[in-house]
Amino acid sequence: MTSISQEQLQSRSLAERAVLVACHLPKSRHDPRDPLGELRLLAETAGATVVGEAMQSRRSPEAGTYIGAGKLEELKRLVGELDASLVIFDNDLSPSQIRNIEKIIGVKIIDRSELILDIFANRATTAAARLQVELAQLEYTYPRLRAMWSHLGQITGGAPLGIGTRGPGETQIETDRRLVQRRKSVLKARLAEVLARRVREVAHRRSEHRTLCLVGYTNAGKSTLFNALTGPSGGGGAYADDRLFATLTTRTRRWPLGGGQEALLSDTVGFVRDLPHHLIASFRATLEEAIHADLLLIVIDVSDPMAAVQYEIVRETLSDLLMPDPRRRASRVADESTNGEWVEDEVEAPPPAIDPDLPRHILVLNKVDRLDDESELAVWHQRDPSAMGISARSGRGLDDLRRIVQERLMGEIVEVEFTAPYAAAKAIAYAESRGQVVQRDYEAGGVRLRLRIGESHLNRLRSMGLAV
Repeated sequence: MTSISQEQLQSRSLAERAVLVACHLPKSRHDPRDPLGELRLLAETAGATVVGEAMQSRRSPEAGTYIGAGKLEELKRLVGELDASLVIFDNDLSPSQIRNIEKIIGVKIIDRSELILDIFANRATTAAARLQVELAQLEYTYPRLRAMWSHLGQITGGAPLGIGTRGPGETQIETDRRLVQRRKSVLKARLAEVLARRVREVAHRRSEHRTLCLVGYTNAGKSTLFNALTGPSGGGGAYADDRLFATLTTRTRRWPLGGGQEALLSDTVGFVRDLPHHLIASFRATLEEAIHADLLLIVIDVSDPMAAVQYEIVRETLSDLLMPDPRRRASRVADESTNGEWVEDEVEAPPPAIDPDLPRHILVLNKVDRLDDESELAVWHQRDPSAMGISARSGRGLDDLRRIVQERLMGEIVEVEFTAPYAAAKAIAYAESRGQVVQRDYEAGGVRLRLRIGESHLNRLRSMGLAV
């Protein structure tokens, strides 16, 4: 019997006919050649069938329905003509805006954040990923509880009006809020355990190995690059596909750098424009590798016309994830208590992790084999001197990338000769595992070693008491 994956079953059952809608504001960062291209990919990734699209440009969103009344009527006709069952907005909507639009259109309305959360929920396979996605979904749902129960009356029939009079809707809202808060507390406690364990694991790996982390825009080719670099000897095995969010969990494998040197390379979840802030906060445990990596490899699809925008989005997302304000950070919330408007809600923020200018990184310009004119690489090099062009699929530039990474992590490779006493077994093991042994002689006073080793490892040997 042919086996069918859970994702295939979900994809078939969720294949709703969807109409895409975008309201472009002055600061919107969309591809002018295909304004709804990314939303279309997100919808198809979620399993929807896109049957229609609608767009509007405004100076500011309409308070009640985000888009104007005329565009709303046009959308209603379009949904009816195409027999659509779902409308997906490329914007974040408040609970009251979703409710108002649903009343007029008559079909289910979801916004960009809910769509991304749905995709993550379907793709989460590990226990940690499922915990993080569920917490992000509850954070998204909590301010929308009142809208969910708006169909119930606010007062009990026959009861006098006045303070303290509560109907079934109000009672259910309070009950649901308590349940959500309890569940959030449980999830946060479990995630704290996951994070603590992950911190210990990362700290242990860093004490034994140099660590690198691949970060970048989704579908930039990170997993393909990960497999190409680690290969059979390193383990590889990351799932790679030409679709959004192919990888949701962090995978770490050995990367042989040559000359007896190696590092640990991690592949992480990709970023997108307007990634829900709840999701960024929840996935902090998954991205612990990036937070503490010795070197970041920021991967960009240089063949994409929106590559420059994607690069800025990656930097902003890293800034939000790794380097929040050490005092407070504001998060955007909305519920009926604010008339559906977005307001700033201050929450505690963790201390900054790395320098905001990301000094320890290499900008990797992937898919150069798709460029019509490679002179564009010079422009990128002016923007970031660390930039280097590669093709993960063909292997072009990977040897140069390996050499540069080795130099950045290990320092200049030098050849040294020294004698280590037999009592310094730990230092001898470190030298032999981190360097390339050229000659080894056992003498009365200890082990005579001649080896090629990076300067950073050489400094570590000196700190361990060897006269190198």
